[in-house]
Amino acid sequence: MPKILKVETAIPPYCINQEEVAIFAENLFSENFRDIKRLLPVFQNGEIESRHFVHDIDWFKKPKSFQEKNDSFVEKSVELGIEAIRKCIENSHGVSYGDIDAIFTICTTGLATPSIEARIMNHLPFPDHVKRIPIWGLGCAGGASGLARAYEYCLAFPKANVLVLTIELCSLTFQHGDRSKSNLIGTSLFADGTACSLLCGDESPALNESRTPLPAIFATQSTTMKNSLDVMGWNIKDNGLFVVFSKDIPTIIEDWLKPNVESFLSKNNLSLKDIKHFVAHPGGKKVIDAYETALGLDHSLLDSARDILRRFGNMSSATIQYVLQDHLNKEIQTGDIGLGVALGPGFSSELLLMRWE
Repeated sequence: MPKILKVETAIPPYCINQEEVAIFAENLFSENFRDIKRLLPVFQNGEIESRHFVHDIDWFKKPKSFQEKNDSFVEKSVELGIEAIRKCIENSHGVSYGDIDAIFTICTTGLATPSIEARIMNHLPFPDHVKRIPIWGLGCAGGASGLARAYEYCLAFPKANVLVLTIELCSLTFQHGDRSKSNLIGTSLFADGTACSLLCGDESPALNESRTPLPAIFATQSTTMKNSLDVMGWNIKDNGLFVVFSKDIPTIIEDWLKPNVESFLSKNNLSLKDIKHFVAHPGGKKVIDAYETALGLDHSLLDSARDILRRFGNMSSATIQYVLQDHLNKEIQTGDIGLGVALGPGFSSELLLMRWE
């Protein structure tokens, strides 16, 4: 089965603690919410301590046009994407730029044509014939979906080495003039992040260099809930991307996720008790709690997700790769099975089964 050989991240330069963002939000939203003091605990209760952004907090104090924000998205995405790819390849023994067959680029927070990986290829020594597969619009599910699509590519081409690049600059979607509760919640939660994973097919020579167990993806499942377009996503207006974020998401997870997961596991002759590692996209504290409640998971299985949320916030599609990197840095026993889970617009889920081999 195709294996995940490496995961590397590129962390934006400005680390801002949650208290500082809460003060920013209080000053901005106080004119529209008379009960702003009652709403501000969302910044503390979410168990996020810090987040990283591509600009300092002063940059967000003045309104920006859609073009200004998107121009910044393209510039910063190329910078961070180069860093993440360079670290991923140069820290992967036995793999060079010339060995890469395809790049899946996952994003939902900015627009670029030519796409970001085409721009990055002008700065890094990739072959001219690398296949480019940009995927837009999957939101928080995108990181897991990118891994699943790369897995399928490696099944078709077992000698292939494939990059999955996730770039999400959520801060650049911030709407200065939007004083809705959804925007306030988004301000307390979302952050910027970039990650790059390297997947190798069964016949890739790169796997001969590994001396430790690696997660091999052996099954995936995509599911879309009918008539759920209003659960999460963007409303695209003249000023850019306006967040759609239903307060019912934790309840939906509790009611919908378990049968979805159990059906997937059953098809692969497994049950929840077989899962030793839970590689989950930490959408927020309530989402993590909903995972635990819905699936009856041991609290410790979500330690990695909680730690990434605490230190980085919700970086949309990139976040699950940060959690995956944390698992790659652990000593995991050969034969252990992990379940990857991410939820996104649609409303949808992406599930992956991994076995350390």
